[in-house]
Amino acid sequence: MKWLRISTALTGIAACSFMLAQVAPHAREAGAILAAQDDPAALSELKLDAVLRQNDRLVQDNIEAALAAGDADLADSFVALARDRNIAVPDDLLARVSDAVKEENSTSHFARRFATGLVTGSADDVASLSGTVVGDLFVIGDVRDVVREGKHLAMGEDTDRLVLGLAAAGLAVTAATYVSIGGAAPVRAGLTLVKDARKVGRLGEGLAAWAGRSAREVVDTPVLQNAVASGSVLRPGQTVSAIKAAFRAEKAGALVRLGKDVTRVAEKTGTRGAMDSLRIAEGPKDVARAARLAEAQGSKTRAIMKLLGRGALLLVGGAFDLALWLFGAVLTLFGLLSSIKATTERLTQAWCDRRRARRLRRAQVAAEAALAVAAGPA
Repeated sequence: MKWLRISTALTGIAACSFMLAQVAPHAREAGAILAAQDDPAALSELKLDAVLRQNDRLVQDNIEAALAAGDADLADSFVALARDRNIAVPDDLLARVSDAVKEENSTSHFARRFATGLVTGSADDVASLSGTVVGDLFVIGDVRDVVREGKHLAMGEDTDRLVLGLAAAGLAVTAATYVSIGGAAPVRAGLTLVKDARKVGRLGEGLAAWAGRSAREVVDTPVLQNAVASGSVLRPGQTVSAIKAAFRAEKAGALVRLGKDVTRVAEKTGTRGAMDSLRIAEGPKDVARAARLAEAQGSKTRAIMKLLGRGALLLVGGAFDLALWLFGAVLTLFGLLSSIKATTERLTQAWCDRRRARRLRRAQVAAEAALAVAAGPA
């Protein structure tokens, strides 16, 4: 029975050691991810390790897909990621990416996209954003948007309150830009990007809901209705003055911060990178995280967001599973230590019992010898 108990304890050590060897790598990775959950740069690196291990061709396939979609900027972002991760990319594919980037950055392409942004107010790259921002700085774009949406509001028609609020905020920021000789321009560019993302349906649902609520707070609806009733793009000065009276500057702090964060993303990743972040963001905190990610990862940011989605910014679900890995590792370690303790105690007890038995046998032999001597001839 004694040796059965020792064998059971030894079996427990072997079983717990095997389980710990299986669980420990997952627990270590889970612990690292949980520790990095407030650092988008570190979190994305850890998640990339796991994603890229699963598919050796993942980067190459995404480069091909980006080129097929006409997105040379995204393809170039994946090339930057491949270089950083020492992932081999065929030379002919690198040449195709280089040619596509050169074409996208050519003077003729830039001029065409600039004109498109200036006229339509829609931006999806640096050139078109430049045209859109120029239009907004000269109040053409914002006046157009405010008058259009304001008239819808006055007539009881469907109104995009978000575009309306962003345009009104843009007019106020534009005035501040001129007063500060460009100091507020980054906010202006960020608000333009948010407005454009809304127009083309690339604004995340959660972020759109939050921005919509914020936009309602910055606009005095009755005053705006009166302003747009007689407003016109052909009379921008008069219209802007009337609209500015309906803008509540004290309520615009959250939108201004959003504009700054969007601009931080665009400065590091380009216009399309900012659009990508607005698409996956569910709130202003996500955009702030995207700005931190962009500042840390630079040109690789678009590729990272393409592979990880919102998971590049924060833990999206899975936190419970990660915690379970840690709990399993702790439980297995506790079982291993308990088995070691039980084995040590039982071996020690067996050794003590053996020594005690030896002492008893020696004492018994000595006693029998003494009796034999005493019983001998006198």
